[in-house]
Amino acid sequence: MTLGAKLAIVFVAFVTILTIVIYMAFRERRLGKSISSDDIEGQQASDARVLTVIFSAIIGGMLLTLVVAYLVFM
Repeated sequence: MTLGAKLAIVFVAFVTILTIVIYMAFRERRLGKSISSDDIEGQQASDARVLTVIFSAIIGGMLLTLVVAYLVFM
């Protein structure tokens, strides 16, 4: 496998992770606007979902780093 093909795999994986995070954040923001201002538990649940997606993307980025290291050095 050429280095260009390896780079393409990494780029596609990165864009996929980024797309999922952006989609989920905007989706949750749109749904969060429909929550009434006095529903504190609903707002906290919405915030928790956004943070879950963001932190899982961080772990995905760390795993992507391992994939990059494997593809480049193997």
